[in-house]
Amino acid sequence: MSTYIHPTAIVESSDVGEGTRIWHFVHIREGARIGRNCNIGKGVYVDTGVVIGNSVKIQNFATLYRGVVIEDDVFIGPAVVFTNDLYPRAFIWGDEKIVETKVRRGASIGANSTIVCGVEIGEYAMVGAGSVVTKSIPPHALVYGNPARLRGFVCYCGRKLESVVESGEDSITYTCNHCGRSVVIDRRWMD
Repeated sequence: MSTYIHPTAIVESSDVGEGTRIWHFVHIREGARIGRNCNIGKGVYVDTGVVIGNSVKIQNFATLYRGVVIEDDVFIGPAVVFTNDLYPRAFIWGDEKIVETKVRRGASIGANSTIVCGVEIGEYAMVGAGSVVTKSIPPHALVYGNPARLRGFVCYCGRKLESVVESGEDSITYTCNHCGRSVVIDRRWMD
């Protein structure tokens, strides 16, 4: 599958993976790295130095600023905003102000969420639409609200985990009622 870049997109980076589709009015800055088989929706902005893994779906009008690292299989909903400066001032700027943010494999971020820089969103975590993420999120966590708070845990398939099959001292094992997979959650995330 070949790479597709819509004629209205501005793609300054030469590091775009095979099979990636870049749609209307996208702007990808020089120095950004885009993996294979990604889908980047209308009006998305990807700043210089942003790293996007393979098979990532970024919905319309999302903004990813320098310092953002997105791993494979991540979903970023429409109008999601990532920040990169904890103390923004229009009259003070320099690369030393950039604070890195990581989104781990398989995570999903709902529409209109804001991700404050310096956090890590764990593997297969899910951020509900309209959330403001101010703290790191553990793997498989379900968070939502302003500020986003832990509301439970989700399976690889995205459904909320309800059925505990084993409860140990260090972890709890859930079985998904939807797909039947088992997910082990570290107890330290439950406090």
